[in-house]
Amino acid sequence: MPFAARHRDITLVWADGGYTSPLVGWCRDKLALTLEIVKRTDNMTGFVVLPRRWVAERTFAWLMNSRRLARDYETLPATSEAVIRWSMVTRMSRRLARPRAAGRH
Repeated sequence: MPFAARHRDITLVWADGGYTSPLVGWCRDKLALTLEIVKRTDNMTGFVVLPRRWVAERTFAWLMNSRRLARDYETLPATSEAVIRWSMVTRMSRRLARPRAAGRH
């Protein structure tokens, strides 16, 4: 089943400035996705938090808390995907089970 059919809710993807225009067209034509490139401007010097980039970096940091994902032990992509999904399920379960502070909804 094609990606677009399996994941109809995904319509926008952000990518690093290292990805170039051929990928933008390929995503649009083959996957029916809008690929937005997050780039640094020429006047940026030193460390600068780029818009949307921190979301991906934070997610990778969360995944690296799973010991099995710290190294690439898996030989099959499907196994790697399953381990990543399991890691995120564990993280979200802990987050949902956490007691909420008074006054927060």
